Amino acid sequence: MGIAGTRPVTGAEYRALMSAFPTGVAVITAVDAADRPHGMTCTSLTSVTVSPPILLTCLDVRSGTLGAVLDSGAFAVNLLRADSRRTAELFASAAPDRFDRAAWRPSRLLGVPWLHADSFARAECAVKKTVDVGDHVIVIGGVVSIDQERDVPLLYGLSGFAPWPGEMAL
Repeated sequence: MGIAGTRPVTGAEYRALMSAFPTGVAVITAVDAADRPHGMTCTSLTSVTVSPPILLTCLDVRSGTLGAVLDSGAFAVNLLRADSRRTAELFASAAPDRFDRAAWRPSRLLGVPWLHADSFARAECAVKKTVDVGDHVIVIGGVVSIDQERDVPLLYGLSGFAPWPGEMAL
């Protein structure tokens, strides 16, 4: 749908716009019905409400991670440390052995994968609602537990990774 007299925005134009908006880097993880771990790098993560604590993430409809989230009804948000670019790239790839190449353990309550060595903050989430939008699904999750340390977050923008600038850290 467009405005009369305008041309549709191309995918390349839209990607260029969104890459100019730096954001934190997270890996969303879940386990499927066969208890196999799945995960993907994600920069689409947003707080929805504080009371109760609810967030949302957007996952590609073709993603095995989305399938695992829907199978289990739960997922983890792993906020990556500034020195975890390798893990961000690994979970952005199609490598089938991602969980053999990254340190992880099941979370306390929901048993979803926590990337404890590469993340400085982790949240366990129970799926509250999903909304299909184009080639992605918005997954709304209620945060049931948080594990967090003080560290510098990894950022993504302008098609590259960088640490949070300056001396600021959580």
